[in-house]
Amino acid sequence: MTHWLLKVEKLEKHFLLHEPARRIPATFRVDLELQPGRLLAITGSSGAGKSSLLKCIWRTYLPTGGRVWLREADGTVTDLAAASEQKMLALRRTEMSHVTQFLRCLPRKSALDVVAQPLVDDGAPPEVARERAAGLLTRLNVPAHLWSVAPATFSGGEQQRINLARGLIRPVRLVLLDEPTSSLDPVSRECVISLLRELKMAGTAMLAIFHEPALVEALADGEVRVPPHPDLALDATATATACVAAAGTSGLVRHVA
Repeated sequence: MTHWLLKVEKLEKHFLLHEPARRIPATFRVDLELQPGRLLAITGSSGAGKSSLLKCIWRTYLPTGGRVWLREADGTVTDLAAASEQKMLALRRTEMSHVTQFLRCLPRKSALDVVAQPLVDDGAPPEVARERAAGLLTRLNVPAHLWSVAPATFSGGEQQRINLARGLIRPVRLVLLDEPTSSLDPVSRECVISLLRELKMAGTAMLAIFHEPALVEALADGEVRVPPHPDLALDATATATACVAAAGTSGLVRHVA
């Protein structure tokens, strides 16, 4: 039986606003297990805390409760929810990668160098890193005439492919993907699907936020549906009831006999 690589137990996250004093719930009691070479789709309604879940695993957010266990390549099991910042920095260099929804990079840096930078940071010669970056950009259908241009000028879909290439260029054991195809055209989406399937076959474990059932069907080995926090569900019900009532009194809802 294959051991899990990532195990999340009763993970919760909320935010505390000090002015005014208010607790904002986000992710609520999520459980999951992920094995090498498998992709789990993270689904759920907008605002349920899917991105917060990935950020808690990546540790840009500190979990409010629960455990996040990572089995490292040497067999060491680390609770990411309690790991030091130094430990997390080391794990991000060797074990994990996170592809966020939006590209953030230094201005005036070429797309090729943006994608190559993680390998350069790991000590690879720049020419070797750029060659690997060029191969990924080709795979992801990014035209060669854009490689020397700063990505700030690109379309949303082009920026998303640069972001994917940068996040996937290093060989890691765990990849976190936040809506990796949301801005892509059908051809580029198929390029991403093909690349992610290859990573799975190579043994990479992935957690991916998807809103499209077709992507879940095409890539996922399982699905984790993130429920809204009970407080948020009550707020949503009250808001919907108030909206319907307001629409009815203002004549926006018509009843047809």
